[in-house]
Amino acid sequence: MKKVCVIGAGPSGITAIKNLLDEGLNVTAYDYNEDVGGNWIYSEKESHSSVFETTHIISSKIHSQYEDFTFDEFEPNIPDYPSHDQLRRYFQAYAEKFDLYKTIQFNTLVKHCQWIDDHTWEVTIEQNGETQTQTFTDLIVSNGHHWQPRYPSYPGKFTGEYLHSHQFKKAAPFTGKKVLVIGGGNSACDVAVETSRVSKKTSISWRRGYRIVPKFLFGEPTDVVAARMRWLPPKLKYFLSGLTVRLLTGSNESYGLQKPTHAVAATHPTVNDELLYKLRHGKVFPKVDIDHFDGKNVHFKDGSKEEFDTVIACTGFVLAHPFFDKSFIDYSEGEVPLYLKMIHNKYPNLYFIGMFQPLGCIWPGSELQSKIAARAIAGQWKRPKNIEALCQREVTHPHIKQVKSARHTITVDYFKFLKELKRHLPKNYISRESN
Repeated sequence: MKKVCVIGAGPSGITAIKNLLDEGLNVTAYDYNEDVGGNWIYSEKESHSSVFETTHIISSKIHSQYEDFTFDEFEPNIPDYPSHDQLRRYFQAYAEKFDLYKTIQFNTLVKHCQWIDDHTWEVTIEQNGETQTQTFTDLIVSNGHHWQPRYPSYPGKFTGEYLHSHQFKKAAPFTGKKVLVIGGGNSACDVAVETSRVSKKTSISWRRGYRIVPKFLFGEPTDVVAARMRWLPPKLKYFLSGLTVRLLTGSNESYGLQKPTHAVAATHPTVNDELLYKLRHGKVFPKVDIDHFDGKNVHFKDGSKEEFDTVIACTGFVLAHPFFDKSFIDYSEGEVPLYLKMIHNKYPNLYFIGMFQPLGCIWPGSELQSKIAARAIAGQWKRPKNIEALCQREVTHPHIKQVKSARHTITVDYFKFLKELKRHLPKNYISRESN
């Protein structure tokens, strides 16, 4: 008798639950939130959520939907880039459609997971201040990887307001303040744009050059245009992508930004239509990397200094699993050797769902991972005998060679990854992506 525990009821967790139920398996899921949705449940208070008041997804709806429940089935005429509230309602509609709520225990903190053997896990939870331990045969981890902030380290101390993008919820509290945003990723650019609407002055500090990709090319979502080039050799594909963006937006230098020195796909794409506009309209001011703090003064590596009221570090998140002993599993730093980004070489009853960072959206891949995991637990899919070598190959042969940083340990090519996952599903499995 299989008894499966799922940690998390966000976008990856709910598709794991759904596919486990499809295989007739006994499932219990735990989630710290009050409802389905994970990071996409917006709250003005600091919480598990990482979205803020104006957040919209950065991949288009066409490449950001479950195959088992599309956006058209949920809400016809939904915009190309849905808002956080539309996504929350989408995930909750998915849970209702497939009757998942009966399996989920909300307001529950998973305190500890102890691997006993290939058929046994002991999972300790806390509910309403009370702790209890349950036994399961299999464990699926889908707790997300955008919830524990990663802070940068600089000499000195900043004595003004210092926070992480995880704590940023709306622009209004920064009215009339001098704000410095650290980072060149999607959150950093969004925060800079939003604060610039109300701040006395907003600056953005980059440690290196980033490529800013517009949300639309030739009147279509950028990832829809990119999808038409997915059959090309990678080098040619990325060359054409970079050339197209440069022709449409111009050089970084023309906006006062550092020139990118890395390949197009060597960092996660920054998709933003407003930052360049704000820079050229004098609403956001570019700065190089920080050298050190001195009270409310920030000294930059080009020798300049400036006083700020607030510093917002948009510097990513730690890949954290606090319910595991660090001596057991710790992916907070370094390599992540998991086959198909989900299967551990030593523990056959452990699966990670959604713990990858595509150049695109996560949950279409999570859905396919979930189908494989569910079939494996149900005895319809077998782990390869050379699993250890395959796990190591995930590290030595990444889809894309990226800048070495904590952010780029779990990157995959969206279309290539989906194709790899589909190879492990029955031949009669038909996907919308391939039609």
